[in-house]
Amino acid sequence: MKKQLSLLAILFAVIFLVGLVGCGPAETPAAPAEPAAPAEPAAPAAPAEPAAPAEPVVPAEAKEFITWFQYDQNNTDPASDERVGNEYLRKTIPEFNAEFAGKWVWNSVHKPFDKIASELVAASIAGGDVPDMTEMEGNVLMTYYRNGVLMDITDWVQQQAWFADMDSSAINACTAPDGRIYCVALAERPHLTYVWADRFPNGYPTTPEQFLVEAERLKAEGLYAMTFFGSTAYGGDGASRAVWTINTSFGGTYYDDDGNMLLNTPETIAAIEFLREIVANEYVAPVSFAGGFQEEEAFKDASAGAIPTGLFGYRYINPLTAPDGTKYDTSTSDDMINAIAAGDVVMRPSFAPDSNTPGCNIDIQALAIPVGSKNVEAAYDYINWIMTPDRNAEFVAGPGGGFPALKSMQSHPAFDTPFYQQAAIAINGSSCKPWQGTLERPNEAAELIMNVVYRLIKEDPSLDIYTELTKTQDEYNSNN
Repeated sequence: MKKQLSLLAILFAVIFLVGLVGCGPAETPAAPAEPAAPAEPAAPAAPAEPAAPAEPVVPAEAKEFITWFQYDQNNTDPASDERVGNEYLRKTIPEFNAEFAGKWVWNSVHKPFDKIASELVAASIAGGDVPDMTEMEGNVLMTYYRNGVLMDITDWVQQQAWFADMDSSAINACTAPDGRIYCVALAERPHLTYVWADRFPNGYPTTPEQFLVEAERLKAEGLYAMTFFGSTAYGGDGASRAVWTINTSFGGTYYDDDGNMLLNTPETIAAIEFLREIVANEYVAPVSFAGGFQEEEAFKDASAGAIPTGLFGYRYINPLTAPDGTKYDTSTSDDMINAIAAGDVVMRPSFAPDSNTPGCNIDIQALAIPVGSKNVEAAYDYINWIMTPDRNAEFVAGPGGGFPALKSMQSHPAFDTPFYQQAAIAINGSSCKPWQGTLERPNEAAELIMNVVYRLIKEDPSLDIYTELTKTQDEYNSNN
């Protein structure tokens, strides 16, 4: 650019000189003008104010999601009775928080299993702080219901995609007398019957009549058809076991819809008449009435062909000797698992009259939302989170300690084992419901019921069944 400017300047100079040479002499030049006074320099402009920096975008603060569990993520003791649940929380709390980052922060508060219900009721009645969600077992539903502790979540539950997949027994276990749903069952803990397959070559009986025929055959072989929890030990715990299974299979009950004890129905009377008959005819192992869980001994040595008990009762029934002499004798829960895998033990529903579906007791591991929860949406998010297949399997097979409440989960790899396959046969063939039903004082009720059943079938079989049952229910109901 500078070179071009120089050439132009030379060109203009040449043209100017040529003009001078070709023209006459120039006029006398005018006097030069006085140079203008230099202008005052302008005051420098004030510097512009710097623009204010933009406010940083701050993400919304996550809200605290508070739960009450009987498990304690801060307890790392490997010998703790609740180590499985403790480890589960320790693993899944960070996973939940990562998935719901910016929305919820899960804080699980440890509550001992024998205090969680009483503390929640007390907090609810006093208007104190309650968690956003609590775990619960089915036996506290009526206590919570009578005290108005839990939210009615029926409408929300029925709108969820997983609701249609739930086992009806699990739904019933969360349904109060008003027909509304107050919890969501994750794991079922039903009762069923463990059976030595070789003791019943024609299959375990499906009716009381078939049972009597098989029982007479086994008696002739010096064996017993059944052993069961028939004592009054442990505060009448037997009332929730085989006695309830047989009673409800006959169509009997322990309660009415209003929280009263109801025992003197024709169906319950028929069930006790049947129990009285099989005891009198020596179809039942005498050790059934010894207490201290000694009834299990008759199944361990296969002298009794069947034992009605809880799904996870197998953990305590060991070692085992099969009818053919095969021994499962590690003295651990693996003994029953191995006997089931080998086909020596099968799991079956109870027998029931032809027109009835076999019954049984069921407990559940469930989740519920207390009235006064500050973050109901967090509880909804958590429930939907844990109802996804892998999350659900992880809980049910871990701290849930039961059978999946979602029917489709039975085909999940976690439950593709001989134990769960056999359990499915028994559970799918039964209609189970909580033995305590509407009874708000289950401990008192169990003791009264088992005492009267023991008197009628073992202590004094000459007593009139209707009269004794009426006395017992009146005693309970007098304190309602």
